[in-house]
Amino acid sequence: MGFAALRVLELGPGEAFPYACGDREWIVLPLAGGCTVRCGEGTGPAGTGPRVFELRGRENVFRGVSDFAYLPRDGRAEIASAAGGRFALVGARCENVLPARYGAAEGVPVEIRGAGHCTRQVNNFAAADVFDCDRLIAVEVLTPGGNWSSYPPHKHDEFDPGHESRLEEVYYFEIAPHGDTPGIGYQRVTPSPAGKTDILTEVRTGDAVLIPDGWHGPSIAAPGHDMYYLNVMAGPAGQPREWLIRDHPDHAWIRDAWSGQDADPRLPFHRQRAEDETP
Repeated sequence: MGFAALRVLELGPGEAFPYACGDREWIVLPLAGGCTVRCGEGTGPAGTGPRVFELRGRENVFRGVSDFAYLPRDGRAEIASAAGGRFALVGARCENVLPARYGAAEGVPVEIRGAGHCTRQVNNFAAADVFDCDRLIAVEVLTPGGNWSSYPPHKHDEFDPGHESRLEEVYYFEIAPHGDTPGIGYQRVTPSPAGKTDILTEVRTGDAVLIPDGWHGPSIAAPGHDMYYLNVMAGPAGQPREWLIRDHPDHAWIRDAWSGQDADPRLPFHRQRAEDETP
């Protein structure tokens, strides 16, 4: 993977993790728990000093939209958690230095996409038209058990101005258990004219699927096991930061079928609100 990057941190209570951003921009996204993000000197444009962001986070990925922090290229940071937790660092190789910033959970657009057994929820926290980054695009997708997500299969591995973007993608999964039974799901990627990636794999919590190219989808949530995946996308310099996809011609018809179906009533998943913090 030349452009998109992902790292998942497991921090114990009171543990801190120093981090150098290098030639990538990063977003710190709580998956479970909250944290403090300290950005040292050298972050943001000239004249900005150290910044501290308190991230409330969430109980888990199925219990709400999280706030997040943006870390610029060439910056240095420390991520610390008083109670411990799990945190994703999603990144993209980039050229420009943008200021370190806080992203509020209340500002994240939540979209219900598809219909029937293809309904899923998209948390557009760093979509191309939502949050300003240099190269990074990132969203969360939640799929009720038994549904197909990331469908119809689509691709974005060729730069065709106005029609398709050239974007690598990482899928990071967390699957809800059913009682004591761990959750499972499945991911498919098929070769495209521009690539050779060919994957059919079982996925469990903590698994990641790397997609440098190819038609990707469906992401299948097993009945009784809700599926979460974090999409991290980035492409080369010299093209607009936008998400333009091309549906697989054999399966694109499914979008027309949704017009006669209702969205899955299990969505949206619970969204934390400010009043939840009231004692």
